[in-house]
Amino acid sequence: MAEFRPEPRLMVGDGWSDYGLLDSGHGRKLERYGSHCFIRPEAQALWTPREAEWEADGEFVPASDEDGGGRWQFTRPVPEEGWELGWQHTRFTAQCTPFRHLAFFPDMAPVWEWMGEQLAGRTEAEALNLFGYTGVGSLALSPFGRVTHVDASKKSVAQARDNAALSGLGDAPIRWLTDDAAKFAAREVRRERRYDGIILDPPKFGRGPKGEFWRIEEGLAPLVSDCRQLLDADSRFLFLTVYAVRMSSLALGGLLAELFEGLPGVVEHGDLAVREEGGGRILPTAIFARWRNP
Repeated sequence: MAEFRPEPRLMVGDGWSDYGLLDSGHGRKLERYGSHCFIRPEAQALWTPREAEWEADGEFVPASDEDGGGRWQFTRPVPEEGWELGWQHTRFTAQCTPFRHLAFFPDMAPVWEWMGEQLAGRTEAEALNLFGYTGVGSLALSPFGRVTHVDASKKSVAQARDNAALSGLGDAPIRWLTDDAAKFAAREVRRERRYDGIILDPPKFGRGPKGEFWRIEEGLAPLVSDCRQLLDADSRFLFLTVYAVRMSSLALGGLLAELFEGLPGVVEHGDLAVREEGGGRILPTAIFARWRNP
């Protein structure tokens, strides 16, 4: 029976050579992406910035509504086609997107490391990456065996393939699928498939490739239930991250605790965060829940 640990945990990323959180405060953050620096909105940066003035190549200015719209304003030239960055053995293209992010999520770095720890020593594991976006998580999983990468966006899957080629992993055993994540998971249950590890990063709202509507409050529990059926007592992990929603990590942990009651291992929950360079201040970015075995 999986043990539920109600005390929250903190997974903190410290940045690396190609990424760093330089400063934050007053609802914004200043980040370094290789040779470029950008300012982006960050509602959880409630404090005062350490520096009075920020220098950046560009800033994302949000719209007045809550739908995530807005636009970039640039003060220096930034390659429209993107520029190459790396994390450990992976290479990928960073790019200023219309959705305020840079075509990957740097706060996921401690999650990528954690998944590697769960699969350490394995070379024939089966992993599933749902809502896989541009594929950095799939590339991080690739040394441990076969990976199935699923995303509803044809453009994102194409970018993921390009990132694999950039990493020298074009021939790695990764299935790149443009599909609705929830429908794919349900089909895998009917096929009686199993996986050693699953990572899922569902959006608050979304559309599938055939117009399927996703709303996290309605779709999350059935999706996680299907994911649970794709795991067994020999599986190693499930990791769930959620951004920008009005729910707590304790709620996510409670969902996993109920669904994973019949498996061994541990269910935990908490916050993802990034530590500022120099100052040591920690900025929360998302909530998570995870199951690991052992």
